[in-house]
Amino acid sequence: MEFPTLEQVVGHTPLVRLKRITAGRNNVLLAKLEGNNPAGSVKDRPALSMFSEAEARGEISPGDTLIEATSGNTGIALAMVAAMKGYRMLLIMPESASVERKQAMAAYGAELIEVSREGGMEEARDLADTMIAQGKGKALDQFSNPDNPLGHYRTTGPELWDQTGGSITHFVSSMGTTGTIMGVSRYLKEQRSDIQVIGLQPEDGASIAGIRRWPSEYLPRIFEPSRVDQILDIGQYEAEHHMRRLAREEGILAGISSGGALAGALRVAEQVENAVIVFIVCDRGDRYLSTGLLAPEL
Repeated sequence: MEFPTLEQVVGHTPLVRLKRITAGRNNVLLAKLEGNNPAGSVKDRPALSMFSEAEARGEISPGDTLIEATSGNTGIALAMVAAMKGYRMLLIMPESASVERKQAMAAYGAELIEVSREGGMEEARDLADTMIAQGKGKALDQFSNPDNPLGHYRTTGPELWDQTGGSITHFVSSMGTTGTIMGVSRYLKEQRSDIQVIGLQPEDGASIAGIRRWPSEYLPRIFEPSRVDQILDIGQYEAEHHMRRLAREEGILAGISSGGALAGALRVAEQVENAVIVFIVCDRGDRYLSTGLLAPEL
């Protein structure tokens, strides 16, 4: 009997219909549970893709040191793959990241370098670029690497098409590095061009882990605006409130970006009828417990 390796069980996550949170107008609301990946988030897919493709091209090999800027989930996924394949992983992240995220990365053996809360991901990316230029390690660079969306084009998109029997009409996804929405949009629109792809970004002043509004000079190079039909701004309270709704009304414990995705999906549902609306539940909520965001609302 042949047993799978860890990398062979990345992906293949459940797609579930919400039962108590309804979308009205005969719409079907479906959640893609990416927290079921081995390292607990949708980022397992691009992490494995970036490693595997770089190895196939001979750009990296076990024993190399890799450097990556991350806000959390990508870093955890990269740390997992690095441990699985035998690499040294240096992760640069804002000090504001949750304790659980930092501990998960360290548990996989990654080395963490923190930058200021104020500098955020922009400072982390600048430091990563500097260290790589100094020859301290090699880069996978999730923000510019086409193997990031390629992982979703090859896995997430086909899964959604197959799991909905080709009936999906709307795809809703938070936008951070934009790899998920780029890869899924490319695949789904090749199957049926009228499928609507809706991206989510934080409204001004909101700080939502996993959703970013980048300054123009930091906009991920993998992002192609033409692949997104509509962009919605998500508010802080809106994302946090719907994150708690997912847990308390559907039994889905997820992070704040997933709450934002649900909020976006419900907004879409108000404008359409007889639609099959899929949104991405990016990760599990247990890596946010120390933030207090999942506590009861006052």
